[in-house]
Amino acid sequence: MLTKFFPIIIVIFSNTFYHISSKSTPQNANPFASLFVTYTVAAIVTFILLLFNTYFKSPFPTFQQLNWTSFILGIAIIGLEFGYIQAYRIGWNVSVCSLVCNLCLAVILLLVGILVYREQIAKQQFLGILFCLIGIFLINKK
Repeated sequence: MLTKFFPIIIVIFSNTFYHISSKSTPQNANPFASLFVTYTVAAIVTFILLLFNTYFKSPFPTFQQLNWTSFILGIAIIGLEFGYIQAYRIGWNVSVCSLVCNLCLAVILLLVGILVYREQIAKQQFLGILFCLIGIFLINKK
């Protein structure tokens, strides 16, 4: 059971610190300087983990297995992080911003799953989409 939920625990734990860090980025700091430091640290830690993961064999052959997705993911992550930093700077609450973004994301990814990956949608998933849309409306209603 722990094996099934361990990645989810990592995502939740990391996402918590991700949003705290994004919200706490100094208002006058250049967001791209912040992201540069962020990705420099991430690159160093990732390379160290790669060395351990390949048991100190040459990690460079593993790069041949990559495709375009790594490049697009890099661009997407920069957009994601820049967007959150800017959202928090203009006044979004940490308790609401992520919720609204993730509800919208859930609806979009459900549609992508259906249209691109031919996944099936159950009645409860359709109801989930409906509740997400209602939730987005209610959260943002003043």
